[in-house]
Amino acid sequence: MQEHAENHHKTEHMHEAAGDHGEPPSSHDGADETAPVTGHEGGHEEHAPGRHTGHSTADFARRFWVSLVLTVPVIVLSPSVPRLIGLEPISFPGVDYVSLALASVIYFYGGWPFLKGLVREIRVRAPGMMTLIAVAITTAYFYSSTVVLGLAGEVFFWELATLIDVMLLGHWIEMRSVGSASRALEQLAKLLPGEAHRLRPDGTIEDVSLDRLAVDDRVLVKPGERVSADGTVVDGDSSVNESMLTGESKPVGKHAGDAVIGGAINGEGSLVVEVKKTGADSFLSQVIDLVRQAQESKSRTQDLADRAALWLTVVALGGGALTLVAWLVFAAAPFDFALARTVTVMVIACPHALGLAIPLVVAVSTSLGAARGLLVRNRTAFEQARLVNAVIFDKTGTLTLGTFGVTDVVPLSSGTTGRPDEILTLAASVEAHSEHPIAKAIVAAAPGARPVEDFKALPGTGAVGVVDGRRVAVVSPGYLREHQPHVARHEAVVALTNQGKTVVFVLADDEPVAAVGLADTIRPESRQAVDSLRAMGVKPIMLTGDNRQVAAWVAGELGIDEYFAEVLPADKASRVTEVQSQGYLVAMTGDGVNDAPALAAADVGIAVGAGTDVAIETADIVLVRSDPRDIVAIIGLAKATYRKMVQNLAWATGYNVIAIPLAAGVLYGLGILLSPALGAALMSASTVVVAVNSRFLRA
Repeated sequence: MQEHAENHHKTEHMHEAAGDHGEPPSSHDGADETAPVTGHEGGHEEHAPGRHTGHSTADFARRFWVSLVLTVPVIVLSPSVPRLIGLEPISFPGVDYVSLALASVIYFYGGWPFLKGLVREIRVRAPGMMTLIAVAITTAYFYSSTVVLGLAGEVFFWELATLIDVMLLGHWIEMRSVGSASRALEQLAKLLPGEAHRLRPDGTIEDVSLDRLAVDDRVLVKPGERVSADGTVVDGDSSVNESMLTGESKPVGKHAGDAVIGGAINGEGSLVVEVKKTGADSFLSQVIDLVRQAQESKSRTQDLADRAALWLTVVALGGGALTLVAWLVFAAAPFDFALARTVTVMVIACPHALGLAIPLVVAVSTSLGAARGLLVRNRTAFEQARLVNAVIFDKTGTLTLGTFGVTDVVPLSSGTTGRPDEILTLAASVEAHSEHPIAKAIVAAAPGARPVEDFKALPGTGAVGVVDGRRVAVVSPGYLREHQPHVARHEAVVALTNQGKTVVFVLADDEPVAAVGLADTIRPESRQAVDSLRAMGVKPIMLTGDNRQVAAWVAGELGIDEYFAEVLPADKASRVTEVQSQGYLVAMTGDGVNDAPALAAADVGIAVGAGTDVAIETADIVLVRSDPRDIVAIIGLAKATYRKMVQNLAWATGYNVIAIPLAAGVLYGLGILLSPALGAALMSASTVVVAVNSRFLRA
């Protein structure tokens, strides 16, 4: 952990032939062409799993609007609707055939997703929402068509049309609420630059696309650029930021012989890298595969609405058959009357409100969450959040800020220079001339800086200058071990080192005045988030690529009892699986590329908004404010959302307890018979109740 302090000034004044300043990183639109990514066809079109397979959000929207427009004349021409408001039905030659034509378009075009869903659910022997809807609309359509063609009875065209409209609307809302995780793979590829600076044998440079790189090629990586491929440094010294790839919070010093990862961000020096891995063998490609595998293997819980639909399908078919047999066999009723009762039962058994009971709550909870900085991308996982009993935090960027900061100032002498603010001011005066992360952290922590004279970089050691007539130096532990070994063994210094912190020393006129400890800065909100989760009975666990000393220090500061340290990206998902195997329902939070497989493997993946696009695209929920306390808010909102869903399902299906027996004619002897028109009115009332109830969702 002391490597950066040992070498943090070593390349301070290095100038390469390519220039002192590298080009700033860019998104490189061409990256998609060179990266090994296979996304879903259709660009950014969203495709929801399960019953929506084969249909996009735009497809449901298009079918809804077309069906809605055609529903207006169907309602106007329906004989039962005008009678409800005391008007005479519209009548002209062929009016019934016009209604049949309009209803046919609505049934076959608007109802097509449900008819396909019926076939799919029957094939897998899992009847659900699609089966219920298909049975209801098919029964209404074919019965009404036979009435138009001469069978005695009453048509159900307007009930058919409105049922399809409401169901299309519900599924459209549902699909809009489900985020597409496939874009995560595209975001991974964008971490690679569009081109590489390949060195020719004669020493000249040519810019080539990544797909033209081969093993043993040598490439130049300028300051500020992303490393173009996995390889080994053969020339140059720099610090490389790999935090988004490995989870290591500090920039890692790179010298000849060190390995570098494609996609990492180069620091202040130029590097010549010999390519060792390309294409599918690269680190990023392996992460892409891990994300894809985790996404494909994630189990999906069955919708509450589908479970309700299964029972209503049984009620519709069983109740309809029982009604037909009862009237024909036991009551000796005419066939047309018995059939009308049967159809009424089967249509009423599929309430309009059921199609909106879940999607409306999802829409409201999504909006409510967004207002609080919680973006729900995967509804199924969000519903599971109410059951989460273990939260795994990635350390870097989630529990910590992901930036280097001063944590300790340990005076080593008394007097003026022994005060922490004075020490930091002296150190900042010298470090103000450096661009190294350690120097920047000291400057940021100091109350100010003073003019410095005779500034000089000490290669591989530190820097020195004259401040207010005193010779001030900021040096590495290696310098102290060589010149004043007893200081490096100071009890307080050893304690900082054992915590995994980086330590530099401040000298005034060659006398050590202080040791400065630096580490990844802990977020102020992290402790409160951990305490709140404990109070809810949720177990907090920390996961990090940092070493055990750093992990132990952060865990101790936050009161986290269990943590995993020195975890490689490929092992993070397996750590999530390990916790799941202990019987926990796991939420994983992270912000880096290295977290993406774990986010996908968790029951609930939560990305902090300040992280990489790939982490956000892989996650089920995104914390816009990057505040770990919002995880507590997520669990609370998930519980409130689930309660509201159950309430809506009760409202959506509860009226069937009364409506279906009445539609079947159990009180016919008392002169009470539920007509199709009145049944439709009850369904509409149930829909209104569900819509109003959804608006009262509160976390």
